[in-house]
Amino acid sequence: MMLATNFGRFMALLPIFIGVSGSFSVLFGAWLSHAGQGLLPADIERLNHAHFYQFLHTIVLLVLYVAYQYRSQLIIALSALLITIGVICFSGSLYVKTFSSYSEITVIAPWGGMSLALGWLVLIFLGKRK
Repeated sequence: MMLATNFGRFMALLPIFIGVSGSFSVLFGAWLSHAGQGLLPADIERLNHAHFYQFLHTIVLLVLYVAYQYRSQLIIALSALLITIGVICFSGSLYVKTFSSYSEITVIAPWGGMSLALGWLVLIFLGKRK
């Protein structure tokens, strides 16, 4: 019961993350297309990857949130949690590496990628009937 309550709280806050992440994705994408072109090619490539994964998974989170409103299942909430963690760890670490001298943060990028993949994989259980 406690687990369900915590997932419910997370899902109640998820629209805030979706809104901020979606807005940031649009604004950052515009910046990257214009002002960001002065960066080194390796930095541009890294930022394009981070931006793509963030934008794509923000849309996925919106779909999961809507699905959860229709059918409140823990597996949907778990998927959304894993994807949220993945966006923060994967894209976030790439952003931090590019805009700061703290390059060691990219050690969490693979964990973020794994979290994104697991977020997709747990959706397999949606097809399982009770």
